Amino acid sequence: MKNFYQDGPRLTNTYRSDETLQKFLRNFLPVEVQKEALPHLEHLGEKASSDMLHWAEDAEANTPQHIPFSPWGKRIDQIKTSTGWQQLEKMAAEEGLVATAYKRTHGAFSRVYQMAMLYLYSPSSAFYSCPLAMTDGAARALEIFGSDDLKKRALPHLLSTDPKFFWTAGQWMTERTGGSDVSSTSTEARLFSGPSDFGATHELRGTKWFTSATTSQMALTLARPEGALPGSKGLSLFYLELRNPNGELNNIEIHRLKDKLGTKALPTAELSLQGTPAKLVGSEGDGIKKIASVLNITRIYNSVCATSHMCRALDLATDYAKRRQAFGKLLIEHPLHQETLRQLEEDFRRSFVFCMFVAHLQGQDEVGEISASRRILLRTLTPILKLYTGKKAIEISSEVLESFGGAGYIEDTGIPRLLRDAQVFSIWEGTTNVLALDMLRAFEKEQALPVLLEYLKNCPAMKNSVTTFSEKWTTLQGLLAHLTSSAPEIWEAQARRLAFLVADVVTEALLHEYSL
Repeated sequence: MKNFYQDGPRLTNTYRSDETLQKFLRNFLPVEVQKEALPHLEHLGEKASSDMLHWAEDAEANTPQHIPFSPWGKRIDQIKTSTGWQQLEKMAAEEGLVATAYKRTHGAFSRVYQMAMLYLYSPSSAFYSCPLAMTDGAARALEIFGSDDLKKRALPHLLSTDPKFFWTAGQWMTERTGGSDVSSTSTEARLFSGPSDFGATHELRGTKWFTSATTSQMALTLARPEGALPGSKGLSLFYLELRNPNGELNNIEIHRLKDKLGTKALPTAELSLQGTPAKLVGSEGDGIKKIASVLNITRIYNSVCATSHMCRALDLATDYAKRRQAFGKLLIEHPLHQETLRQLEEDFRRSFVFCMFVAHLQGQDEVGEISASRRILLRTLTPILKLYTGKKAIEISSEVLESFGGAGYIEDTGIPRLLRDAQVFSIWEGTTNVLALDMLRAFEKEQALPVLLEYLKNCPAMKNSVTTFSEKWTTLQGLLAHLTSSAPEIWEAQARRLAFLVADVVTEALLHEYSL
């Protein structure tokens, strides 16, 4: 045994090895959609376990660099990215990671098809999925609120499958005053009268504390026009382009790249807008409402990426368990290890089916095939989905790291990155508490709770008296009975617990309905 060396885990085609994904798609997608989608997804699964892994490793090894000045002292603020990062962008464009959802070739199922693509792409992408999320969100916001000329200018780029023509978008909301509390946004928007190749209406001045995907060609941001009301009501949504036709930044100064716990390959910057030309999206005001259309998309992306992260972690843990010997037999042969993996797999399947259900609701909404009650369901389930999957990604990644023993704690095995990267899923697009409160807002403003309860009362699991569903349903009913006559502050204090209970009941219903 003294010459023994332990083999590390290996990946094979991530579509072929994913029984949950294959089973769901074959049961859920119409046959005509399957004919296009399944071969394409198998192709993506092969790329995700081969070329993409090499590109992602290059992106992680050669992290972004901020070059503030030219050799002759001119302020240039370039962000240099690796060849691998650029290849991941090229592939995303060519495979139609964003475009597929907007072609709408398959109606409401286009979103499910697209999210299955993202699910395979994301864990091998070194988080290039982040700029794709904001690109998709920007496309949706411009589709809904943008003027005809703005749509004509930006959408062909955002939805292109030609890497040379393809644009990504940033979403710049976070300021020093706070992340989720955008009501305190201090960026000012003053009327702009200078020349602009995209029809700028305002110039923006302010500092953005976090700007992910700062190498993008455009961004959407919130700012307060002169004379506007304080608080969230006075905010407006603006479109800006980072560089002018000469390739120079449009009065934007990048202060630094953030040194983060994880997502090292993703350029995240702190910057100032110093009279940056921008175009008002729609009319003044309602900036929060308009940016919500971006958040709906990015929260679904976050959830799908968190779930695919869980799947990748479990793929590695399961493969390793079939190689690693301990106490006279393989790890996978020990009953306790089997049970540990089984429980993690169940949490993963819950997250997976929840993601695909909400993605389909989003697709139905986009093609006008959603009922009023289902639209309310989409509104209230989206934040719950995001908070649930964000937490599960951390839990599963931690357990997987532990399953590797000491090797899981050694950086050059690549396993610690799973846990460092997982932490971001509970922070991006709203923290757990912020999302739980957003659920309460949906209950209050859209009267979403009766709609949610009606959906659950009529689901197959309820009608078939499934034991595990009934147990979770009873627990949820007990908490709601306690809260019914409670003061608002009690609802707020229990919002987090309530959100996770709702997620447990909904996912139990979906597992039964889709036989997962």
